[in-house]
Amino acid sequence: MSDLGSLARVFAYLSLLTVGGGMAAFPELRHLTVDVHKWLTFPQLIHLYSIGQMAPGPNMMMIVSIGQWAGGLPGAAIVLLAFFGPTAILAFVVARIWKRLAAWPWRDSIQKGLAPVSIGLLLAGTFTMAKGAIVGTETAAIAAAVLLVLLRYKINPAILVLAGGVIGLLSF
Repeated sequence: MSDLGSLARVFAYLSLLTVGGGMAAFPELRHLTVDVHKWLTFPQLIHLYSIGQMAPGPNMMMIVSIGQWAGGLPGAAIVLLAFFGPTAILAFVVARIWKRLAAWPWRDSIQKGLAPVSIGLLLAGTFTMAKGAIVGTETAAIAAAVLLVLLRYKINPAILVLAGGVIGLLSF
């Protein structure tokens, strides 16, 4: 229970890093949950993220599992509120201001500048996860196959997550 305050602080902070999606915060999520607070190991974090990919709704709901792991049911509730609350409030406030600035000449420039930042943050998260998930030629082949399938075909990613699990079960 002593980690409840830390859980609230860490996940409120992480919520503000999710520009571009949850993966944008993944490097800092890994650093804080694995290296600093040691609530999880890196493989456990990757596992929870993978499970989050299969669950309905936002994949970052997996953060609730981290909260439960570190602080039981109260930890799960605190993490949920700390992660989604600040972002929801910030989005509400920014949307109201942004609407008022519709005629502002710099608005388009700001939007064009934020898009590449979001992509950069997303790529940083992806590379951080790849360092822990791709640990040999077999896992590299699975990752490459998933990438190629997603680029070529319109397929539900949950099917690929399940297929990866079956391949892992059979080959590892």
